[in-house]
This record gives sequence, C-alpha cells and structure tokens, in this order.
Amino acid sequence: MTDLQLARAMFGTTMGFHIIFATLGVGLPLMILAAEIMYQWKKDKDYSIMAQRWTKGFAVLLGVAIPSGTIAGVQLSLLWPGFMEVVGKVIALPFQIEIFAFLLEALFMSIYVYAADRLSAGMRILSVSLVALGALASAVLITNVHAFEGTPTGFRIENGQIVDVDPWAGFFNPSFAVSAVHVGLSAYMTGAFVIASVAAFKMLKHKSRGKAFLFHRKALMMSLAIGGLFSVGTALNGHESAQMLHEYQPEKLAAAEGLFETRAYAPLAIGGYTDEATQSVKYAVEIPWALSFLAGNRFDEVVKGLNDFPREYWPPLYVHTLFNGMVGIGSLLILLSIIGFAWRHLLKREAFPHWLMWLFIASGPLAVMGIEFGWIFACTGRQPWVLYRTMLTADSVTQTGNIGLLFALFVTIYLILGIATVVVLRHYFRRHPLEKELEGSAIGS
Repeated sequence: MTDLQLARAMFGTTMGFHIIFATLGVGLPLMILAAEIMYQWKKDKDYSIMAQRWTKGFAVLLGVAIPSGTIAGVQLSLLWPGFMEVVGKVIALPFQIEIFAFLLEALFMSIYVYAADRLSAGMRILSVSLVALGALASAVLITNVHAFEGTPTGFRIENGQIVDVDPWAGFFNPSFAVSAVHVGLSAYMTGAFVIASVAAFKMLKHKSRGKAFLFHRKALMMSLAIGGLFSVGTALNGHESAQMLHEYQPEKLAAAEGLFETRAYAPLAIGGYTDEATQSVKYAVEIPWALSFLAGNRFDEVVKGLNDFPREYWPPLYVHTLFNGMVGIGSLLILLSIIGFAWRHLLKREAFPHWLMWLFIASGPLAVMGIEFGWIFACTGRQPWVLYRTMLTADSVTQTGNIGLLFALFVTIYLILGIATVVVLRHYFRRHPLEKELEGSAIGS
C-alpha cells in the first residue's frame, strides 16, 4: 500500500472507532434529559432510575470518546500537514470554540453526577440540558470542519500561498447548516435506538412481566418515540443534503445514484451495485423522475452525470452501496417505530412478539451501522479531494513514511479501548443490578 492509502486507512479507522462514542456522546444526554423530564412530569421513580443508570453508561463512553478524539486530532497533524496548514490559517475557529463547548459539557456533567440529590427539579433539568447542549455544540463544531472540506470558502490558494483569508466565511461555509442539522438529528436517533436495543434485550430476559419488565418497556417506548421522531427528521434533512450536493458537489450525488449521463427526469436507483463497464446500476429498482425531484424539487430538474467530469475526479463508485445502506437503515428504523407504537397503543398489547423484539434489539447496532455508512460515504464521496476542487488528498498527505507501523499501533489501542469499554460497562451494571434499585425505590416511596 502507498503512504496515501495507509494514511487514509489509518485515519478512517480512527474516525470509524471514534464516531461511535462521539455519536452516543451526543445522543445519550438527550435520552437522560427526556427521562428527567418524564420523572418530573409523571413522578414515576422508574424514569429517575433510567436517568441515573444511563448517566453512568454515558460517563464510561465519554471516557473513551475523549482519548479517541484526541488521537484523531493528533493524526490530523501527523498525516495531513497540507490540510492542517489551511485549517490553521482559515478554519481554526471551530476547534477553538469547541474547547468551551466541552468545558460546558464537562462542568455540568460533574454537577449532575455528584450533586443531583442536592439539586432542585429545575436545576437537575437545567444541568442535563447544558450537558446536552455542550455535547451537541462539540459535534456541530467539529462537523463544521468536515463541511468546510466539501465546500471550502473564505480563502484562495495563489502560487502555493493562502490568501484572502476570511475565517468567518470559512466557518459559515455553504454546507455548514445542513451538515450541522444532520449530525444532531442522526446522533439523537442513534442514541435513542441504542437504548431501545438494550431495553428490548432486557425485556426478553425478564419474561415474568414484573417490575423490571415494566421498567424496560417504559424505556423501550420512550426510545421508540424519540428515535422515530429523529429518524423522520434525519430523512427530511437528507432531502436538503441531496440538494446541497446537487448544487455544490454534483459528481458526489451522481456517484451516490450511479448516474453516468446528465439528464432531466433522472430516476432514483434503489439497491444494486454500480457497474462502470455498462455505466448502469445492476439489479437496482428505479423510481422514475425521483432523483430529479430530490435534487431540485421538480421532476424536470437536470442532474449532472459522472461523464460530465474527468474520470480521475470521480468518487469511488461503491459509495452507491454506502448511500443505499444508510437510507435503507433509516427507513427501517422509522418503520420499526411506527410498528412498535401501533402494537402497544393501538392494539393495546402488553408484550411484543419475539420477531419484533429481535428487530428492536437489532435497531441499535443498525443505527450505529447507518452512522458508519453515512460517515464513510461523506468522506469517501469527496475523494480525490481533501478540499473539494481546491486541494487533492494526495497533495496533503505526509511524506515521512513508517505509516504502517503507526497504523498497527493505533489499531491495537482501539482494540484495548473497545474491550475495556465492554468490560467496565458489564462489571458496573452487574455490581449494580436494576432489581436492587427498583426495590430501593419501592421502599423509599
């Protein structure tokens, strides 16, 4: 493998690992806040226990998100010095502001964890709200740098020099708003379905329908409501994202849909794989005119095809599969939420059938997979550019060598962190079983 391939593989692995914890670090505070609000509204102690237990899990995940995020920051400087030169001169603002967002999150997280029993109801909700705000702000600010890569503004490169620098123009680049909304909505969706997955698994273990079963059913229904809501929001935002790609990164949209020839009334290709030899998407189901409508809100919108661009500037054609995987998972999660609510509230059933429970259990891992597909699609679909139509990835990579050894060392670190996370979570919750907390709350009441 070349240094470029190794550098991309190493940084991609780092971000693939980190994004799991970063996403849950945004999604879980919202679930904790929802549980706190439900507790203050319904005065049901189960929701208070949910908030406390989810907070403990969130603290463990945050302990992994911080070092993995630090590794990602170090790798940016190690692997992509050309890109970091632009970052230092143009788009350093998000990194600087993100420090304050993290301080806000950490401060009120400490207050909530260590002083919750001494806070009023309003202050408990305020503390968790500020934790959630800090987590969201951190994610949005870091995502802003990624948005800048796709729509770089606020500078020019002239004779190898960065000139006409406007940091605020770089900060508020054209895709910032759409990307910021997308990262927030998808993180909230993922956090909710991860909780739903755990709750469904625990419901299968507690078949007696006692206190623990009812506790987890409450958690499941709340998670399905929040997850379903944000799944719909993510889908609607996806329409805006397609329009942004149509305007600013047309070859990425063309690769996502396997469209080779520019045309109006362009169809939307669902499934299949892109075959460059025949310039078609094999075994796909096509929805006539849908891609044109998705791109421009009109069926006769002209959508550019890949053949309008030099072959060396095409994104990898497998991004079509990634895009389909992301959209397919999001659609399935919306459907699961609807089925779950209909089964519980319209049919008035006390329990769910096993096949549906296993789908609920799968929803958490599927949501995480959707995040991974989306992230890989977003980054790979921009290739071969590190800064779209401004700087090639190959021109930004380090020339120092020895990347293979570094790659092996970092993969080892991720394996240790991943295993340690599972061990710590299992150990903690086994030492603090739910049944004991439910008994304590019953005695206290």
